[in-house]
Amino acid sequence: MKIILTATLATWCWIASSSVSAQSPDPPIDSDATWRPARAEEVKAQIFAWFATEKADSAVRAKADAIWANLPAQASEDDLLTRLVQTFSLVDPNAAKLTALCSEPRDQLVIPPQTWLADGDAPPLLTNNMRLFYARWLVHESLYDEALDQLLGLSLKNVVAPASLLFYQSVVHHALLNKESGLKSIDELLQEAEASPRRYVALARLMREDLKGLEDDTLDHIARRMGDIRRRLDLGRAGSKVRSVEDGVIESLDKLIKKLEEQQKQQQCSGANSIQSSSPAKDSRLIRGKGPGNVTKKNIGSESGWGDLPPKQREESMQQIGRDFPAHYRDVIEQYFRRLAAEGSEE
Repeated sequence: MKIILTATLATWCWIASSSVSAQSPDPPIDSDATWRPARAEEVKAQIFAWFATEKADSAVRAKADAIWANLPAQASEDDLLTRLVQTFSLVDPNAAKLTALCSEPRDQLVIPPQTWLADGDAPPLLTNNMRLFYARWLVHESLYDEALDQLLGLSLKNVVAPASLLFYQSVVHHALLNKESGLKSIDELLQEAEASPRRYVALARLMREDLKGLEDDTLDHIARRMGDIRRRLDLGRAGSKVRSVEDGVIESLDKLIKKLEEQQKQQQCSGANSIQSSSPAKDSRLIRGKGPGNVTKKNIGSESGWGDLPPKQREESMQQIGRDFPAHYRDVIEQYFRRLAAEGSEE
């Protein structure tokens, strides 16, 4: 299940970043929705209002017009985010460098810092949407911690792709095994399933079922964290974060081993205390008791010779016993009669 889900995540995340102009528009949402997709014309108006403040020359303005030409009335949020980023890149050098970085697979261990996204100098329309665009690329590169840094603090109202924000938050939390945060993002996305791309909804439901069944310190949980350690090491990460995860795995393994040992001890004690005879003793062996073999004496009268049989009848009885019971029973019975005779002679 985990392998299939991971492969599906990788596939859909790649599709999410590609052009989606050929997809059918998302269905309309109810008026009481907690969030809604951005309207294409609203986004276009915002970007050109910002563009006007940049005092771009006519050549740059023509490029911007070309980017937003033939804009569908119900353009997908991925389409809107892509056009927005391309427009930012026309006039902002930082946005242009970041867009170029995210246009190709990662070819270096250390990613250039993007401190300008948080310094507050650029307008929120630019920084919020560039952070989402950057986080999406980081997820594709399996840099989940870095992606989470970009996604935290973003508001659904301040990006043109709110469903993408919730989806990639869910993917990151799922990958990092942040169960509660992941379920929160997934549930918020699924609350407006009709407003979200179908691919997001389908995968979000898979992630929700997977996270709901995840329990701390189980073998599954430990195995996933070990996989996360392997991912970090493959990325060249070997710092305090990796060591912290490794220490957590060792602690969980100790807990699991101790728990299994306690369960084994309990089973052994329970088995020892529950050993009881469930069937009569077999005839093939003697029951060895610790008692003296005495019986309670009864008052059976004072006449002599009680219990004695005539020799012929006694021999017939012993032969019958020999036929019906194993040989050692005959010896036991003979011993019993001899003891009984001895006790009678003593009185």
